[in-house]
Amino acid sequence: MTGAAVYRGVFPIVPTPFDDAGVLDLNSQRRVLDCMIDQGVDGLCIIANYSEQFLLSDAERDQLMRVCLEYVGRRVPVIVTCSHFSTQVVEDRCRTAADLGADMIMLMPPYHGVGLQADEAAVIEHFDRAANAGGIPIMVQDAPLSGVQLPVRLLARMAQSIPLLQYFKIETPQAAGKLRALIIQGGDDIVGPFDGEEGITLMADLDAGATGTMCSALIPDLIRPVLEAHQVGDREAAAQHYQRILPLINYENRQWGLRATKAVMKEGGVIHSDHVRHPLAPLDPTTRTGLLELARQFEPLALRWGL
Repeated sequence: MTGAAVYRGVFPIVPTPFDDAGVLDLNSQRRVLDCMIDQGVDGLCIIANYSEQFLLSDAERDQLMRVCLEYVGRRVPVIVTCSHFSTQVVEDRCRTAADLGADMIMLMPPYHGVGLQADEAAVIEHFDRAANAGGIPIMVQDAPLSGVQLPVRLLARMAQSIPLLQYFKIETPQAAGKLRALIIQGGDDIVGPFDGEEGITLMADLDAGATGTMCSALIPDLIRPVLEAHQVGDREAAAQHYQRILPLINYENRQWGLRATKAVMKEGGVIHSDHVRHPLAPLDPTTRTGLLELARQFEPLALRWGL
């Protein structure tokens, strides 16, 4: 790792805007990227779950990756999600992302429904081949969505045996305990332990040793002060910042999910439509009103950027 960049801080997920008919809105996509950089992020992650990656065709995914990487340029580092059950597809995605200028790859373990998962040996090989194909750092996304169990011993083993596998986004139940154990077992091979799940466990995860968070694009400008205070050892200030915004984080994490960012960005003039693709459903108007009323109390940049 000597001389290599170390990524830490706030790396939110970039949402994918559609028009009201469900067609990719690339003009709004560029506005989203500008807004997020103005939010003061340390980096971005594209084509992730909160980007509705499972609702994109392969051609759309490739188009988004190219548009986003070209438009961001080198303004901030960009992580590209390349998850797929097929190791060959992952290799191709990683190679393309690296060639286009991605700074890091994020991968979930291979899975395709509850009944089709890889064993531990295949999981290790999957990540090893991805790292060799891309030649850039890998972040493991350890999320309940996959249904794949990634025990700490396995994560630490992968970090120690795959030099480019350095970052870990932990989103499982009891995430703080897993982060703490991973940092202890993995030692110096754990370069970037990250919090996830929209920051719903952020304070506990920071206390456990997390050095970054991958939240949504809803309020990264309000989450950043939490990390900044914690990183300089002012836990009391960090807790105060976090306590203030936790109701909005909770509303997103437990009520709206990925649709929260789109609703706020539409209200703030960042995007033209908050459309989500079927089978996701538009949200109840009453719930939307409640979210926006709550968000106005905090005045996040996304709620006023385009007005």
